[in-house]
Amino acid sequence: MTSPPLKRITQELLDNISDQARSSPRLRQNYNLHDLSEKVQRFINVLQPGTYVRPHRHHRTAGMNGFEFFLVFQGKLGIIIMDKNGQILEKEQVSANGSTRGIELPEGTYHTLVALAPNTVILELKEGPYDPTTDKEFLDAFPAEGTPAAKQLVETWEGYF
Repeated sequence: MTSPPLKRITQELLDNISDQARSSPRLRQNYNLHDLSEKVQRFINVLQPGTYVRPHRHHRTAGMNGFEFFLVFQGKLGIIIMDKNGQILEKEQVSANGSTRGIELPEGTYHTLVALAPNTVILELKEGPYDPTTDKEFLDAFPAEGTPAAKQLVETWEGYF
C-alpha cells in the first residue's frame, strides 16, 4: 500500500495563494489541505486588507464540535468577537510576529476577521465534513458581501486595531 503524498506548506505556495487573493473580488483565497468529506477541515486562508468576512458563527449538529482555530503564518489579523445582537464583546489582534499568534474560538462564537496587513496567511482548522448549507450562521444585521455598506464596515473595523 502506498502512503499519500506529503503536503508541504512552502513560501512559493503561500505566494501563489496570496496572488490569487489579491486578484479575487473577495480579496481572499482558500487552499484546502483536506477533502471536503474529511472529518478535520484544514486549510490555508489568505486575506488581503479590505476583504469583508460577514459576522457569523459555527454551530454543529450533535456529536460535532463547532470550534474554529486560527494560526497566523504571515501578516496580521484582527478578530472581532460579537454577541448575538452584533455588539462587540472583544477585539483580538493575532499576528505572525506578535505575542498572540493563534486563537481558538469555541462553538457558537459570533466573529469576523479583519486583514490588517497585505498577504495575511492563516491556517484554519475546524471539524467537518464541510456542508455549505450549514457551515455558517450569519448575523442578519450585517450587510451582504460586495455592498457599499460592507466596505464601509471593514474600514470601521480596521480602525479598531
